[in-house]
Amino acid sequence: MERAELVRELKSLRKGRGLQASRLPDRVGPALRAACAVSDSDGMVAVREKVSGRLSELSTHLPEDLRLAVLAAFAISAEARQPLYQERVRWAAKQVDRDPRTVRRRVDEAIELLAELALGSAPSSPGAGHTAALTVALAVAESCVFEQHRVVADQDGLRSFSLATGGPDGMVLYGGTLTERSAVELPRALSRGESWEFAAVSKADPASHLVYVPRDRCEVFDLRVRFGRQGPSGVVSLDGAFERDIADPGYPGRTVAVDAAGEVHLQFRHLTPGLAYGARWAE
Repeated sequence: MERAELVRELKSLRKGRGLQASRLPDRVGPALRAACAVSDSDGMVAVREKVSGRLSELSTHLPEDLRLAVLAAFAISAEARQPLYQERVRWAAKQVDRDPRTVRRRVDEAIELLAELALGSAPSSPGAGHTAALTVALAVAESCVFEQHRVVADQDGLRSFSLATGGPDGMVLYGGTLTERSAVELPRALSRGESWEFAAVSKADPASHLVYVPRDRCEVFDLRVRFGRQGPSGVVSLDGAFERDIADPGYPGRTVAVDAAGEVHLQFRHLTPGLAYGARWAE
């Protein structure tokens, strides 16, 4: 799915009555259908529920001003069901005490971010499996990273799971066999609800950050970074960042102090697929 195509379809959808349009299925293009898991057999009610639900879900990761603007633009907000897009823009402008032109810019920005989020994550539906707990430890001076996974099968037949940070040059310590696709093949297929643990170690490329971008649901991500005596003065926590924000010095992340042992410890819970979690530091 092309990001530009999804942005174009979203901008087209906001026109007129938005998601309250009477012939909504005809206005939802192929890129948006794929992003919202809309099937050809879905009727108008199902299409409206799936698209509005998916956009509402993704919008929870936007700043509040962008979220308000875009929910009004698509007529998802109950208070913003006016028949024309410009009327909904004026309603949102009054809520944030800004002029309509500013709100239109915010809608455009929000649509770009929604498309980025949609491409980075799958619709919320049961997958083959999810991560119950992920532990990653990076020794910066040694360029070595260790990761331990506890995964749970969401359906019968789960047989492989991707590594979080390691590449094909890594080594599985226990729990499976490393494939060329940087995934661990489990020794047997898991049944639904069954859990499994595996661990791997690999060389880490020199970098000023370490992040994990989950493809599926992850309940807990525990990260430790050891810098040693020559560590940075501070580290920025990246908690649900867009991938383009990872190296952005203006990203408003929480600053974490490096302790006396030259280490930092971060923990993230209920991660959103497609967003980045981890740490960034000065080189």
